[in-house]
Amino acid sequence: MSAPPAPDVLSFTPPQGLPPYASQDVSAKDEVPIPVPPILTPSPPFRPPPITWPPIWPIFRWLNGGAWLINLEPTGTGGLAYDGTIRIENHANGRTASGDLYQRPRFLLNIPGLPSRWITLLPPNPASGIPIQGRKNYRYYLRITQIDESISIGKTFKLGFQKYKYSEVNKTNFTFTQEPANGNYTATMTWKTAPAGYPYLNDYAEGDVVLDGTSEVEFKLKMGRVSEFYRKITVEIDNVPNSEKPLDNGVDGAGHEDWNTVFARIGFEAQVIESDSDIAEPSEVWSPTQSHQTMLARRDANNLDVEWRYYLLATKYNTDGAFGIMFDNSASDSNNIPREGVQVSSHIVTGSQDGWGAWKNTRYGAAKGAYFRTALHELGHAFGLLHNDDGGDRETPVLDFSFMNQTGRAVGRCTAANPLVNNIKWNHADRNLFQIRHWPDVFVRPGGVEFGYASNTRPPITPVDNDTEYESPDLVLAVEPLNGHSEIPLGAPVRINLTLKNIGEQPVEVPGDISLKSHHVVGEVTDPTGTTRGFHTLFYLDREEKVETLEPGNSVVASLTLLRGGKGALFPVSGVHRVAVKVSWGGGNDTPFHVAVGETTVMVTPPLDKSHAAAAHKLLTTPDAHLVLILGGDYLEEGVNAIKQALEDDTLRKHFACTEAKRVLKQQNPDFEKANGLVSEEDIVLSETERRKLENLGVEFPSNLYE
Repeated sequence: MSAPPAPDVLSFTPPQGLPPYASQDVSAKDEVPIPVPPILTPSPPFRPPPITWPPIWPIFRWLNGGAWLINLEPTGTGGLAYDGTIRIENHANGRTASGDLYQRPRFLLNIPGLPSRWITLLPPNPASGIPIQGRKNYRYYLRITQIDESISIGKTFKLGFQKYKYSEVNKTNFTFTQEPANGNYTATMTWKTAPAGYPYLNDYAEGDVVLDGTSEVEFKLKMGRVSEFYRKITVEIDNVPNSEKPLDNGVDGAGHEDWNTVFARIGFEAQVIESDSDIAEPSEVWSPTQSHQTMLARRDANNLDVEWRYYLLATKYNTDGAFGIMFDNSASDSNNIPREGVQVSSHIVTGSQDGWGAWKNTRYGAAKGAYFRTALHELGHAFGLLHNDDGGDRETPVLDFSFMNQTGRAVGRCTAANPLVNNIKWNHADRNLFQIRHWPDVFVRPGGVEFGYASNTRPPITPVDNDTEYESPDLVLAVEPLNGHSEIPLGAPVRINLTLKNIGEQPVEVPGDISLKSHHVVGEVTDPTGTTRGFHTLFYLDREEKVETLEPGNSVVASLTLLRGGKGALFPVSGVHRVAVKVSWGGGNDTPFHVAVGETTVMVTPPLDKSHAAAAHKLLTTPDAHLVLILGGDYLEEGVNAIKQALEDDTLRKHFACTEAKRVLKQQNPDFEKANGLVSEEDIVLSETERRKLENLGVEFPSNLYE
């Protein structure tokens, strides 16, 4: 008997192994947890798998890597049918797998004189490869608990799994619940020749599914491989004139990287569309809102139920002075479909640090490797990933420079002799690869859950996080209400001052920015009922992070204006509210994460009259009011109307005057007269940060105001 043929190696480059933990971005570590399904322990290093034996070797089979189309149908009459994929990742120690199920569409047929009956539509066509199904039909995440780790001997194999039912109130309020509770299923799968349409004839099996501890067959399961990749995406790229499309790293020959090489390595089937190059510029400096409106107007397609399409816009600058931004987030997501679009800035100039090497003081679009890397960084945010500045491979002695490292921090780790261009890891960190391959679809696909709600939670089965936190005794974080405003009327935003002070005898390196835009700050508010709600930054930017050497006795200060978080209004009832804030930073080169924590209380007073009660109710039930508070956008009509109602109330007017002033100054034709009139009243409430922003917009404050 002759030996079997050589393995048919997958077309993408094997990624590195995952460490035995799955920690998350520390900046979001204390975010209020939202239940998510337990996902699998990160896998060991990938090794090219063997392929299915040809017919002369019928006794040996194995599960090849990639996406397998699955159909799960109940054995009882009239039950629902489900379709989806199981993603199988092969590595040196065996296999890691996960899956998702969507309810197969059906309709009720009513014919006069005949009994009503349900008509179920056809399952996805395997010839179409990885199926893309309607978001509203998403039902289950599958945690694969048993799978053959090497060769399957004989005609059958066992597949064990748990089902987690997805229930959604909105994009920030959802649950995954094991069904049945603590129940494990086992399918006895039999290898068969695949039906017509399947691209891999020998990678197909069918079987009966029973609930462990029982003998009754509950489901019939079919599974057949349809792709060597795990997931399928489309990236559409538009640009304004004179802003380059980020297409590759600018290297010819060896070392060349482009969308194809990168996504083959990640294990995603990616179609990249170079689309419009004539995007009109409302200004050289683009706000997230302008980027979002351009995406809605100019993208080629927008049916996220038939493709996972991400939109990338190249402009000269953005208003945050960042290399790039994932703009399609709660603050600028006017159509409430999260994580569709990202932006990169071609004309921002790199810094003067030695770590930039040949890219020092260079227009960003001309630094092609860094520019392309930022596009991939922002797309990682669209996949739901947070910043990952420790590289995610803490068992590796040398830090990697994977995509979710912030560019500024990566540059800070480089030198003139060993600049950034030499250090870029053209891949995600191992833990991020695990996440985007094995998270539930709704965490990764555009239009799924809100950004941060996958990354900010720790699935309960993953190992304990190895990252340690170090609270320095030489640093004190003071958290205080705005002077004279520890009592706030219901419906008003709460303004908090932060002061990070060095009380020790030695200089300490700390973040230069501890506002909510810095990614270093998270917090939570506990109301009088004991309910806790978290808050964090609305935007995740790729920019150079300021690091400040804080001398003994010196401080870094900032202010927060708080109204809503991901789970609704932060101050929804009257009574005493506890506000806790954590600032975190560091974590590189196996050093601990530094944290400083502080808290304060504020009293929310009840409505004084019917006008105040009505205005407060409007504000507390209108999510867009918070976005107007941050962005001042006219397109957020409900939020604008809620704030206008607050301005008509004597109690709330002084708390929203500066918000309205900012909004009218951000219009296409700024109304300076109205803005100056709004801030001329002596009792208006605003933080020092808000005051500086208004001054930068052209407001002239009375000399005796806000002393």
